[in-house]
Formats: sequence, C-alpha cells, structure tokens
Amino acid sequence: MHPAPSVIVFTALSGLGFGLLIWLGLGFPAVTGVTAFAFFFIAYALSVGGLISSVFHLGNPRNAIYSFSQWRTSWLSREGIIAIATLLTFAPYAIGTIFFDTVIPALGVIGAILAIITVFCTSMIYGQLKTIPRWSMPLTPVLFLLYAISGGALLSGEVKVAGVLIFVLTALQIAAWMMGDGRFSGSGSDKGTATSLGSLGKVRLLETAHTSRNYILDEMVHIIGRKHSQKLRVIATVFLGALPVSLLLVLPASHMSAFLALASHIVGLFASRWLFFAEAEHVVGLYYTRG
Repeated sequence: MHPAPSVIVFTALSGLGFGLLIWLGLGFPAVTGVTAFAFFFIAYALSVGGLISSVFHLGNPRNAIYSFSQWRTSWLSREGIIAIATLLTFAPYAIGTIFFDTVIPALGVIGAILAIITVFCTSMIYGQLKTIPRWSMPLTPVLFLLYAISGGALLSGEVKVAGVLIFVLTALQIAAWMMGDGRFSGSGSDKGTATSLGSLGKVRLLETAHTSRNYILDEMVHIIGRKHSQKLRVIATVFLGALPVSLLLVLPASHMSAFLALASHIVGLFASRWLFFAEAEHVVGLYYTRG
C-alpha cells in the first residue's frame, strides 16, 4: 500500500501517547504538580496530535463525525469512541495529580485499561483486513501493543523495563517481517480467484483496468523493491531496537543515554511503520499487475 504520511504519523504518535498514558495510569512515574503536568502534556499532545493527523487522510474531514456511529461493525469507530473515553477518564486523574497532589489509583487503572483497548482497536483496523495477508495475522495487534507499551515505558523514564520490552519488540518485529513475506503468495489469491475465472485455466492480464492513475492505484498498489525493503529493515532494526537496547541496558543509566535511546527509537519507529504500509500487498493489486 502507499504509505500515507498522515496515517504513519497517526499510528506512531498516538501509540506513543497512549503508551505513556498506560504507565501514568499505573503510577509510573509517581509524579505530581508541575512534573505531572509535563508528563500529561506530552501524553495528550502525542495522543490527540496523532488522532488529529488521521483526519487528514479522509477524503472529506467533515465525515470524521460519522465514523463514530459505526461502532457495531467498524474497528475505526470503536477506536475513536474508546480513545475519547480514555482521554476523558484521564482528565480528572491528571487534574488531581497536577493541582491537588492527589492520586486516584482506581481511575488511573481504568484509564490504563482503556488506553490498552484503544491501541488494540487501532491494530485491528489493519489486523482484520483479510485482503492484506501481511497484516492479517495474530502478531499485528501484539506488535501495536508492544510498540505502545515499550515506547511509553521509555517516555515515562522506566528505562530498564523499556530496554527489555524494546528488545522483545525488535525480535517480534523481525519475526513479523519474515512471516509476512510469504503470506501473500501463500494466501491462494491470484488472478483466477480475483476474477472467478480460475476454473477456465490460467488467467492473465491483457490490459490494465485503467489507462491512467486512480484512487485504487494511489492508495492500494505500491511496489517496493526487495533490496530497498531489506535496507530499510536493517535501518529500522538498528534504530528501533539495537541502539536503544545498548544505551538502556549496557551503558550506565543517565539522562543523556535515555534521551538518545528515545530519539533513536522514534526514528526506528517511523521507519518500521513506513515499511508496515509500504510492504502491505492488497489483493486488489492482482487486477493491475501483468504477472
């Protein structure tokens, strides 16, 4: 699929924001006053900023309001509703810690659970798409949750825990890349199944479905070279996991090493998220390729 910048920003930043809210809701770090304000400001800025960026991917941003009405069948709708519930739940929790030096543990735990559900809903927007075999596997929601929780741990200052989580995340991300490479070819989809003409023999494309670019080609059909893909995977692995893990678990703990680990992790996060969309092969592409 074509990696739309707005969706990459949305999934990356909102995941970090809700991940930080998870840790804040569980009392990590245990802060109040101005320090608490700084942490909640970062969490809300990332969460809300990420959600707002997703609106720019809509053909008509005014239609965003209608997405909330489809909660029975749409993971996108569920995500929007739970995200708002999460932010509203954390509002009194944050006010208590910032202005009244009062922590309400039960409210924090509820908010953390809602934040986890929000990230899960985001993952299922993609994980439930059987038309994209690379996404339609159990590792997709696991990875989204790990990205959020590990990034949140890093933002909250839980550096040792973050180092371990990022190590696990990186290993699973590599596994997901390897598993995903064969899922499209192993799905059984080809031009015969796409056109329901397979019973008549091998189906080949005579001419493309359109003579010019269109929405489907722009959004759903994106070819990334294998060499380019492998190079980006190495870059993502180094910045996402190898460098941060070394800084967090090998070197002595310090604010500078934590900052460098966070900066590196964010670079790796955006690289891996770009690959998440760029490598996704939608079955609709079978109508457009000549093979």
